[in-house]
Amino acid sequence: MPDALLAGPATAIVAAALFGLLVGSFLNVVILRLPPRLFWAWRRDARELLELPADPAPAPPGLVLARSACPHCGHRLAWFENVPLVSWLALRGRCSACKGPISRQYPLVEALTALAFALVVWRFGTGLEAAAGLVFVALLIALSGIDWRTRYLPDDLTYPLLWLGLLASLGTLFVTPQQAILGALAGYLSLWSVYWAFKLATGKEGMGHGDFKLLAALGAWCGATAILPIVLLSSLVGALIGGIGLAVQGRDRATPIPFGPFLAIAGAIWFLFGSDLMALYWGLMLPAGAAAAP
Repeated sequence: MPDALLAGPATAIVAAALFGLLVGSFLNVVILRLPPRLFWAWRRDARELLELPADPAPAPPGLVLARSACPHCGHRLAWFENVPLVSWLALRGRCSACKGPISRQYPLVEALTALAFALVVWRFGTGLEAAAGLVFVALLIALSGIDWRTRYLPDDLTYPLLWLGLLASLGTLFVTPQQAILGALAGYLSLWSVYWAFKLATGKEGMGHGDFKLLAALGAWCGATAILPIVLLSSLVGALIGGIGLAVQGRDRATPIPFGPFLAIAGAIWFLFGSDLMALYWGLMLPAGAAAAP
């Protein structure tokens, strides 16, 4: 295991987890509010292009200034009702005004972001690599939540993730510029090829174009050699989580499942532990090969 994993200062890791709780609270806002904002803007632009009357529906709440409110009764949350993770537990997952259920998404995203931030600082320490890694996992969590809820991966997040990966390569934070460019190209073309092969064979679309862009972004951060392991890991994670989810919900295998969250999970695993997984793999394979040699 990397030395940073074993010797990372506990204070920095705890601070990263607490910061992750705060960021996770904002990511919940992004997950819930960004898609409606985008859909509303597209309808507005389409009506302008077609010279139709303006849509009388008001714009959905913004990401920053609008206060959080109960989706059932509209109760505006006080500051003490909006403390990440703690408020949900104190309220027992119920609105203080109408007692309506508060989605488990809120504590789940906050806890997941705290864990991801702690792992990044555990892995990379407290330097520039860690700062970039925090942005990387935060965007992956936001994309996963949006795709899981809407089956849509917005360009507003996938493109910044791609460009930031290419920008990070200029300083060789994780991979060289050549590896990042080849990774982005390999990531996009690999799923693009699968998409068209499946569509030509079945006449159906097996995945969305956002998946191509997400894998391209993961390639920019992790390099071309990471594409195959990420795809294999995402398929394994998807089969496990998707299978359990379908079984719990009582649905059959024909039910469409978003692939973006599984790509994101696999990409985060490889980003954090790819070198360790490769060392483990070769450690298991080489002795067997050596024993078979005459």
